[in-house]
Amino acid sequence: MTKQVPAYQRIKNAILDNIHSGKWQAGEAISTEMALAEEFGVSRMTVNRALKELSEERVLERRQGSGTFVAQQQFNHTFVEVRNIAQDLRSANRDYQAQVVSKRVITASMLDDELRRKFAIDSAATTGERSAADSSAADSSAAVLYEVKIIHFADAQPIQFEERWVDAQKLPEFIEQDFSIINTSEYLIAKSPLERGSYTIRALAAPDDIAALLQIAPQSPTLVLRRQTYSAGKVLTFVKMWHAGERYQFAGEL
Repeated sequence: MTKQVPAYQRIKNAILDNIHSGKWQAGEAISTEMALAEEFGVSRMTVNRALKELSEERVLERRQGSGTFVAQQQFNHTFVEVRNIAQDLRSANRDYQAQVVSKRVITASMLDDELRRKFAIDSAATTGERSAADSSAADSSAAVLYEVKIIHFADAQPIQFEERWVDAQKLPEFIEQDFSIINTSEYLIAKSPLERGSYTIRALAAPDDIAALLQIAPQSPTLVLRRQTYSAGKVLTFVKMWHAGERYQFAGEL
């Protein structure tokens, strides 16, 4: 599946890459709007949109008459602490693998009630709160969300089944990634600072399809973590993680 990345998003990605690589440090000025416009062959209006969105996401700080600077706060301070199952398992000296079950584009006509509520699709589309560039989300043929389903294995045994939805307008390149190699949480944190989140954990009997994926008996106990995380004040991603109850536990320190 090939999709052209909007020019403003390419500029955002390039700026984030420069920051994460250390080329631009916290407090340092980045290239001027004019220089970025020349580099990417776009108008200053397009550059302005990229800088404005990164400022709203608290990645950059724009100072009147002085330029645009990398925000002083360290990025891990603005991230929600999201556990990376790949890193956790490797840290425990267990062999980790991921199998992508499916990836697809979700259009407005395909949304169920839960996803509409989570991403506020209905209210945004009817009140006009989305920006002009995001108005395509109301088009029934346009990508509104991306969906991926992944099985995570520990020592060749399925331990977690991940169902994830991501705002397609915010991260148009998400669907192109190979998530058998790249961990979804790691990718999201690298590409868009996560400001806050909320989650619930419930014990549920495994439906037949989930049980088959986790290689457990139907109606076996599972722990289901449901989490939504925000960037720039809006839900960026919503995920359901199904864990085989006899193979997984949640633990932490107070």
